[in-house]
Amino acid sequence: MSSLPVPIVGLVVAVGVLIFLVLRTRVHALIAMLIAASIAGLVGGMSADKTVSVITQGFGTTLGSIGIVIGLGVMMGRIMEVSGAGEQIAYSLIRWLGKRKEEWAMVITGYLVSIPIFVDSAFVILYPVAKALAQRSRRSLLTLGVALAGGLVITHSAVPPTPGPLGVAGLFGVDVGSMLLLGMALALPCAVGVVLYALWLATKYPHFDHAAPVGEELKTIHQNYLQDRQEKPLPGLMLSLLPIVVPIVLIFLKALLTTLAQLPGQEGLAEQPLVQVLYFVGSPIIALSISTLLAVYTLVPELDRASALARLEEGLQSAGIILMVTGAGGALGAVVRESGAGSQLAAQVAGLPISPVMIPFIVSTLVRLIQGSGTVAMITAASISAPILAQIPGVNMLLAAQAAAMGSLFFSYFNDSLFWVVNRLMGIVEIRQQLAVWSVTTTIAWAIGGSCVALLNLFVGSGGTLLDPFLPLLVAGVILLVVRR
Repeated sequence: MSSLPVPIVGLVVAVGVLIFLVLRTRVHALIAMLIAASIAGLVGGMSADKTVSVITQGFGTTLGSIGIVIGLGVMMGRIMEVSGAGEQIAYSLIRWLGKRKEEWAMVITGYLVSIPIFVDSAFVILYPVAKALAQRSRRSLLTLGVALAGGLVITHSAVPPTPGPLGVAGLFGVDVGSMLLLGMALALPCAVGVVLYALWLATKYPHFDHAAPVGEELKTIHQNYLQDRQEKPLPGLMLSLLPIVVPIVLIFLKALLTTLAQLPGQEGLAEQPLVQVLYFVGSPIIALSISTLLAVYTLVPELDRASALARLEEGLQSAGIILMVTGAGGALGAVVRESGAGSQLAAQVAGLPISPVMIPFIVSTLVRLIQGSGTVAMITAASISAPILAQIPGVNMLLAAQAAAMGSLFFSYFNDSLFWVVNRLMGIVEIRQQLAVWSVTTTIAWAIGGSCVALLNLFVGSGGTLLDPFLPLLVAGVILLVVRR
């Protein structure tokens, strides 16, 4: 250890303390990250005043670029949740796809609904739809439930305006619109893999029956939701999709116009009035503001002013801790950058036999396995790796950001709240079956997502070998064999 540069020693000690605090103590991840940032600065050779200053600046800079977008996203999601827009999307997809394709309707529903709505709440709300569909169509409830949960968790982990991917985009300094579009594209093959595995589960457990009691907390949540649902009808499909589609379209148009303006002979395109307007409304802050207003005035027109504000504030309350953890991640990243550890580690990472893009994927995977929270895993990975990768020429930071997001899908088990929500609602109490049903499902999505990122990096990134895309698949294959036995 003594032969290592002092900033690297400080970072190693800080990461060790961070893992210990999160895993073995009652210290919250927010405080653990601030402690780790302090240790990285002080042990890494920075003065006390400099350390505090960098922590403050890093915290503020990160939230300044991403905090408003997170707040708007969760407000929009809360309105969609209470309005029943998610169920309307599910019912419509079921009608369109017809019989014998119910699992695809469920995974597409999860894929769309989890973009604005938190994954735990979305599964509690939509699982009764899957249950009723299984009884009516004589399909496996296990298949439909896993397809729904898989679609939810994939976009929750990869697609803004979900807070985790938004925080990662801010830490890596990549455009939120590009993060959104790439996340939606990468989520598609992951969703296909989840459905195929869900179909196999029906053959593995042909006599699956929803018989176990559901936890009291989940019962209360669902009963309260059903009471709310009885008081108001579901919104129409077009209105249900509007708050999701409008910001995606606006952000996509801005990204497209930005690309066109950089082509030879198109230098004056960016100065045209219409393009300037589209640039403005296509910025994430404005696009999500428009989306939130659309949700309020089209999905819940029956709510009075006080009730609408109360619903919006409920969303902001759920975002508070995510904002703080994201800011703390920015503080840690700023200390890594300012202490010199980032540039010194960059030289070491550049010489590794794997692509630098896979570093945040590996870090996120390890943190996820250790402490369970996907959001904390991807933000921690981004905080540590972004300052390092920024010093390596040619690294595609957008792919690196998605690598951190995909790494957070790895092997959901006992320390992940969604593991218990999925298994308890589905009535699965036997541990081996719990692991086979949900832990392997998320690992399959992790492997496909990580492999796709590595494959893209071979074409539009730098470094790495053909071995990179196969490593996640190999790990997932080993886990699948172990669980099968």
